[in-house]
Amino acid sequence: MSQITEAYAREMAKQEARKQALRAEIESDLSGVERIVFEAGCGHGHWLSSYAEANRDQHCIGIDLISWRIRKGLDKKKKRGLRNLHFYKAELGEFLEVMPGNIRFDCVILLFPDPWPKARHHRRRMVQSAFLDEVARRTDAGGAFCFRSDDQAYFDWTVEHLQAHPAWEIDPEASWPHETETYFQEMMETYYSVIAQRVGSESDHVQPD
Repeated sequence: MSQITEAYAREMAKQEARKQALRAEIESDLSGVERIVFEAGCGHGHWLSSYAEANRDQHCIGIDLISWRIRKGLDKKKKRGLRNLHFYKAELGEFLEVMPGNIRFDCVILLFPDPWPKARHHRRRMVQSAFLDEVARRTDAGGAFCFRSDDQAYFDWTVEHLQAHPAWEIDPEASWPHETETYFQEMMETYYSVIAQRVGSESDHVQPD
């Protein structure tokens, strides 16, 4: 019978404490909020800050794993007085785990996520069937999933996953929800975008495995 090492136990305790702190922060910030625009991997917060400023009636949430990026996003929020905008240092899976179940996604944005180009790293890509399941479960019919990348292979991967998923339907006529030059986009000579709509009735939520 295997035993849990002290190092593993400490790491699990740290993870649980981190999730509890994140849960408390989210519940405090989003008290009474029912719908959000969510950007996973928000970078410096440039795009989401611009969107939140143009859409002050919508609550906008961005997460990233890098602390100094979150600090830059929070600086933008403070300078523009955006009470409808929040940034969190968080891993995607942990954020989705602790986010209150009553909050729905109006729109989910992925801008230039790491493509993890080597085949052995593809499992690390954010766009996976399980991720699309979870987003669909939290999105009502008509909600949007918006993806943009400069990597053709990752774009094709995303299109294939969306086409194979019963809860999402690619809308070739849909317009990008908000255009503004971001730090990463300024460096790209070309990029590719796809927008999918949540299909099915509002009660037809995808259930986790």
